[in-house]
Amino acid sequence: MPDSTATVGLSIPRADGPAKVTGAALYCDDLRPEGCWYGATVRSERAHARILAVTLDPAYDWTDIVLVTAKDIPGENILALITDDQPVLCDGLTRHVTEPIALVAAPTRDQALAAVKKVRITYEDLPYNLDPELAEGHAQHIYGPKDASSNVFKRITISRDGPLRATKSRHVHEGTYTVGLQEQLYIEPQGIIAIPASPENGPLLTIVGSMQCPYYIDKALKRVLGHHDYHVIQAATGGGFGGKEEYPSMVAAHAALLALKAKRPVKLVYRRDEDLRATTKRHPARFTIKSTCDAEGFLLDWKVDLLFDGGAYNTLSPVVLSRGILHATGPYRADRVYMTGRVVATNTPPNGAFRGFGAPQAQFAVERHMDLIARSLAIDPVLLRRKNMFRDGDLTATGQTLSDTGASAVLEAALNAAAAPLPVPVSVPGARGARTSPGQGLALVFHGCGFTGNGEAAIRGSVTLEARKGEILVLTGSTDIGQGTDTIFPQIVATELGIPLDRVKMAPHDTALVPDSGPTVASRTAMVVGGVTQIAARKLGDQLGARGDELCVVLDRLSAPVRATHQYEDDGTHPWNTETYEGDAYPTYGWMCAIVDLDVDLDTGEVRYHRLVTATDVGKALNPVLATGQIEGGALQALGWATSEEVVLDKYGCMRNNRLTNYIIPTSADAPELITRLVEIPYAGGPFGAKGIGEIPMDAPAAAVAQAIERATGRVLNRLPMTPERVLGPATTR
Repeated sequence: MPDSTATVGLSIPRADGPAKVTGAALYCDDLRPEGCWYGATVRSERAHARILAVTLDPAYDWTDIVLVTAKDIPGENILALITDDQPVLCDGLTRHVTEPIALVAAPTRDQALAAVKKVRITYEDLPYNLDPELAEGHAQHIYGPKDASSNVFKRITISRDGPLRATKSRHVHEGTYTVGLQEQLYIEPQGIIAIPASPENGPLLTIVGSMQCPYYIDKALKRVLGHHDYHVIQAATGGGFGGKEEYPSMVAAHAALLALKAKRPVKLVYRRDEDLRATTKRHPARFTIKSTCDAEGFLLDWKVDLLFDGGAYNTLSPVVLSRGILHATGPYRADRVYMTGRVVATNTPPNGAFRGFGAPQAQFAVERHMDLIARSLAIDPVLLRRKNMFRDGDLTATGQTLSDTGASAVLEAALNAAAAPLPVPVSVPGARGARTSPGQGLALVFHGCGFTGNGEAAIRGSVTLEARKGEILVLTGSTDIGQGTDTIFPQIVATELGIPLDRVKMAPHDTALVPDSGPTVASRTAMVVGGVTQIAARKLGDQLGARGDELCVVLDRLSAPVRATHQYEDDGTHPWNTETYEGDAYPTYGWMCAIVDLDVDLDTGEVRYHRLVTATDVGKALNPVLATGQIEGGALQALGWATSEEVVLDKYGCMRNNRLTNYIIPTSADAPELITRLVEIPYAGGPFGAKGIGEIPMDAPAAAVAQAIERATGRVLNRLPMTPERVLGPATTR
């Protein structure tokens, strides 16, 4: 293979970069179909109520206003996902504030928003519960059987008894750790356009918009519309972080219903305040950990009780619980492990996918508990982690034998990088307050790459490559939401076939053209779908009987397209029991160590970040600059989760701080120096050794910040976010 064509491992510029920086990229709200109207949503103002009537203000001019309610749904009033419990539109009962009750469309957005305010909802208020600690068996029934186990979406128990090491003394430590809601805050709000067409002009509907998973929408609409005469196209998408995994199915269903009734294109784009109030968030959680260790700090017993708040509907909560409990040991071994977890229903807006999918919540708790042990036994926190971290041959809580472990490698790489002098003094006298105190903190984590267990075998995602005159087209349902899919997939194909990168193009992510490659989630796109793409390229090269320069000649001479498709194949090397949670939970794991330097204003409680060092096992950096960007973006997102991003709910469970002025995320002015080390421990099942890296940056920084605040102030904080009020307020000592 000519070296000039081996682009894997090189920082090739983003394929979508020029269009985005010049403004040529068209996002949902940039699209203007001829005759397009605008949609808006009428939402519940109650946490739980019976809807007695939906009426229209007779004093308002309803000319050119289209109204849609549940009775206008031609198919099923169900948003298809894991469980058929969430309606597309309320039909008699609302279970949470902001739940959609009706839809309107009008010639202008202002008209649509005005019409929403003129739709009157008459309620009969019903009892409700917002507290996940009280949910199970609560008299307020939301989900499941009406018995002592009601309101539990999912329950999982993991138990592994190993030989217990002999020891002269046992030290027991117990702590409780809680995390709150977090908003994804993608740069582009939710938005979908539905475009109807006459039967002779193609599909009945074209759905275009901002999304992660076109085939999620495809499957959901089939139930809602009662047919499959449509296709789904991803527009340029301004971020997702999980928030555009399942929720766009709701937006698409609403836009489609409006377009069919209005008989014209309808654009439904949320305002930022509505997006913040109504869409899914990271699941709040409470972890109680009880551990036993010997006098030297080696873990003997590890017990966890965890609770997630799923909100009013199931969405993806069982999967979040699954990943949460599977990461609730952190990257550490113990002789015996017992963990039980549940995710419950409350009358709050449903929670859903968010970068990390339960693992960040779990590993914040684990790392704080390791700090508790280190503090109690007067052991250096780094030494404690070295003693207990996973190594090749160790067994996880599910009985998986680990290989290619990177805990030691990322720990040492981060420590070496953090030994460099800070770029600025930790404390700047007079810059903010008279009294500041510096602190440094460290956290070590792991993250399962891809779907849990045999999830990939169930999905069997596929990729098609089409050789045509002069080039190869990659057809995949895996989308680019900013992480660089449309750049790295051509790199994989070009490198595998030994041809120049400009010979490989990406097809539009249109369900009428591309196969279902599985959802763009779970750190699986580069590792799993990229691997499928590599094998499809190999197949295509075999079909054409050429590689390298010879293949270029063949492509130039093609008179008809040639296609090769590969579908994911389960080779049986990772057995998994979904009932007992035994076996190989993930095909491989990524590893990360984060070290943060900060100072705390002792008068205001403000935390100022100075440097964040991360060392991450990426398997193989397919594109080092894109990999670095993924890690740095996720790590900064985690710093916001650590100290500033707090969702405040009112008495009905509605988000009160639904503006960018009061939901505080880090900006470029808040970003510290970022030192990012890519550690490469290749995974044989990934393309050229690549592992998934999209989620792991969220896992480590918050715990490192908590340790740093503790060193700076002596305050032990076990709740996220660690706002100034909590930094100055009563601290947890357990």
